[in-house]
Amino acid sequence: MPSYSEQFHAGQLIFAEGDAPTGAFLIESGHIEISTVQFGERRILGELGPGMLLGEMAVIDDSSRTATARALSDCQLTRIDAGQFAERLATADPVVRALLLSQLSRYRSALAKLTGGCDPVAEIALPGDRDVRAIDKIRLESELRAALERNELEVRLQPIEEIESGTIAGYEALIRWRHPQRGDVSPAEFIRLAEETSLIVPIGDYMLEKVCDVLVKLRDRGRKPLPFIALNVSARQLDDDALVDRIIGMVRARDLPPSRLKIEITEGLVLDQTRIAPLLERCHAVGMPVALDDFGTGFSNLGPLLTLDFDQIKLDASFVRALDRPRGVAVVGTVVAMARALNSDLVAEGVETREQRETLHRLGCRYAQGWLVGRPQLLDQILNG
Repeated sequence: MPSYSEQFHAGQLIFAEGDAPTGAFLIESGHIEISTVQFGERRILGELGPGMLLGEMAVIDDSSRTATARALSDCQLTRIDAGQFAERLATADPVVRALLLSQLSRYRSALAKLTGGCDPVAEIALPGDRDVRAIDKIRLESELRAALERNELEVRLQPIEEIESGTIAGYEALIRWRHPQRGDVSPAEFIRLAEETSLIVPIGDYMLEKVCDVLVKLRDRGRKPLPFIALNVSARQLDDDALVDRIIGMVRARDLPPSRLKIEITEGLVLDQTRIAPLLERCHAVGMPVALDDFGTGFSNLGPLLTLDFDQIKLDASFVRALDRPRGVAVVGTVVAMARALNSDLVAEGVETREQRETLHRLGCRYAQGWLVGRPQLLDQILNG
């Protein structure tokens, strides 16, 4: 298992001129000397310190190291995989990519003809090394990869209540990350970061495996009926043709009823029916339900509901908050009637008061989810609750 934080002692070689570009580094602490051999003599190019990138140029254009890096003092470095650069470069604007590679070519040409009349340190660091937000993003991505590999991401389960009976019918699986230095990292922040790269795919598989294991533990504890667990699927995951096969495979490997795993698709994704329709068809073929998440969050086009057969519709919390107004009650009542006509169950998200739940019950909404029902919990809290 790779480590993304590495220590180098004063005088220790980090990489040598001519080495293959296996990765780059973000300097967290300490100072590093950069040198090269010119005309048979060793020449010091400059010194790099905290907050600067090291070795990124060779990684970007996949060329051998053009300089040697050695620790001047004890250093702590965050390793950056070559794949992180390659993936972002591949998806960058073509003009930006061409400009970057052009500048790299010029840098290498200048380095080859190096004389005493230039400022090598300015050439070494890419523009933006002092951009704190960009550097922090690179650091956070490496730390997220490490957290995933070390099994440090937590799965929390938020209960979903069947309003009529008052029982917990299922849960929504949510991912949380408690960083050792930063504390709790906002899911919106690190999920967005993961979705910018293919990292969201292994995180999705991690969640899937954890959710299946939770269902096994609930079954082994004699939980009857076995609750369903809803699992969100991102746009990037849907690009993976093998996604549904992996989902079905993990469920069957544990001898779980497919109906107990519910796949959730956000409303914005349903506009791409060419991707969603095959997923619905394959899931329904094995008895696995699919839910439309965040209904009403800005996509007013109801056209996809004419052709996409969702088993469940999750009403966005903004509609629940509007239940204190007659207009809000009227709109939610219309959505309940629509869901019933489509043979879909309706889950109201963001339920926080008894009055909201009572109104939803009166309108005929089947499920409620929110802090009134329960906050996201660890598995042990659910098993021992």
